[in-house]
Amino acid sequence: SASAVSSSSDPAAEGDDAGVPTARTPGGEGETHSRHRDARLGSTDKELKAGATAAGSAPTAPGSPRQPEPRVEVMDPAGGPRNLLPRPCRVLVLLNPRGGKGKGLQLFRSHVQPRLAQADVSYRLMLTERRNHARELVRAEELGRWDALVVMSGDGLMHEVVNGLMERPDWETAIRKPLCSLPAGSGNALAASVNHYAGYEQVTNEDLLNNCTLLLCRRRLAPMNLLSLRMESGLRVFSVLSLAWGFIADVDIESEKFRRLGEMRFTVGTLLRLAALRVYRGQLAYLPAERVAAKVPASPALDRQDHQGPVDTHLVPLEEPVPAHWTVVPEQDFVLVLALLHSHLGSEMFAAPMGHRAAGAMHLFYVRAGVSRAMLLRLFLAMEKGRHMECDCPYLVYVPVVAFRLEPKDGKGMFAVDGELMVSEAVQGQVHPNYIWMVSEPSSRLEPQPLPPSQQPPQTPPPEDPV
Repeated sequence: SASAVSSSSDPAAEGDDAGVPTARTPGGEGETHSRHRDARLGSTDKELKAGATAAGSAPTAPGSPRQPEPRVEVMDPAGGPRNLLPRPCRVLVLLNPRGGKGKGLQLFRSHVQPRLAQADVSYRLMLTERRNHARELVRAEELGRWDALVVMSGDGLMHEVVNGLMERPDWETAIRKPLCSLPAGSGNALAASVNHYAGYEQVTNEDLLNNCTLLLCRRRLAPMNLLSLRMESGLRVFSVLSLAWGFIADVDIESEKFRRLGEMRFTVGTLLRLAALRVYRGQLAYLPAERVAAKVPASPALDRQDHQGPVDTHLVPLEEPVPAHWTVVPEQDFVLVLALLHSHLGSEMFAAPMGHRAAGAMHLFYVRAGVSRAMLLRLFLAMEKGRHMECDCPYLVYVPVVAFRLEPKDGKGMFAVDGELMVSEAVQGQVHPNYIWMVSEPSSRLEPQPLPPSQQPPQTPPPEDPV
């Protein structure tokens, strides 16, 4: 059963941008970002009303929620919403109370709830109780009642939500439901990336939560890429962030025992793994983004693939060789392989400073065996500020790609998909451009595919000047 706590916030006056961190001006990369700690949205915390716990299914919203003003939802060519959530707005909040340091519910009450009330956002709060609980909830939820799904935890809970949506019979409609990431886990990479795209300086903990909550109150949406993964066992998984193999995956999974340390768990895990550095034998192949226009050979097997989810047009069956226009890295020993959709691998791991990939592409990094422990440590320390690409490490390779295939050869290592453990087996994946909608400040960093003039959102007044 799901633990449910609910509240319907009161309408608020306009001007919910008070206390917004000052964003860098366009083109102002590297400029000092000023954040006024005492400029917060003023509101005392309100007591949450306990809702009844429903047995065996997702609870329905209690009481008689305020009826929103009539509105017409206009869809873009892909069937998604326009670039703004409606006002008033109704959201379903899925919160993992045990994520990170276990303070998610406390943080929601103190940092999120007051701002939602002022921004005219009513919500239903549901607490997850076990692994894959959020996946089960969104699979059964009546999504038409909500304007957006808000996920408050680490990246793993968003992974559950997206895969739950893709498992629904109405997955094509369900996956268009706008999503919002509020950080309350250990890594918070997706929230950190959204924070970066909005032009805010790199922050962590409550400051990152404040920024992401303010973005939700502003209601703006941006399209994001989705990674479709196919495993040798036949399993299909969708990723919102990353697939890691080798060093990074080991650190991610093995540091779970240090979860109560919050983000510090990754530092501890990195030092421990460096002390016992391993290599992993495998073969890697990828389709560079610059060759995306190349003709993809037809594959009868792909034509017969299941209809649950989008068609992976760049992939051929794993038992077949990759197409001739792919790049094949000879079988060798690796220290790590990382496929990353976004700018950050953690709230303090600015892994992709080269900028957000264009729609339909992702970042691919790999480190070959032979790198010294000292150099590897230097890379990870420099990654906090996105300076690791300046280390001129000859063992580090980076390339933007649209698809890849990775085949472990010695059975060692493990996969981490959005921070979640996966069995180490042959896997391939491709990016689906602008496939999900997320609460995010539209930015030149995002480089989304433009909508045709007939589908462009109406002009809205600019927000109040940030403090």
